[in-house]
Amino acid sequence: MRITIDTDRCIGAGQCVLTAPGVFTQDDDGFSELLPGSADGADDPMLKEAARACPVQAITVESE
Repeated sequence: MRITIDTDRCIGAGQCVLTAPGVFTQDDDGFSELLPGSADGADDPMLKEAARACPVQAITVESE
């Protein structure tokens, strides 16, 4: 599984962090980023829901 965050599209709403706090965090400016070591996110059952909850669809989850 591959997770990408379109940082040009992210508005820092934080929905991904609220939904899947084991995968996402926010940087100092409030924009989403992946937690270290969570790049595949396969262990988190809320990963796809976090992508769906993003109000600007900045998160992409792809199966490899």
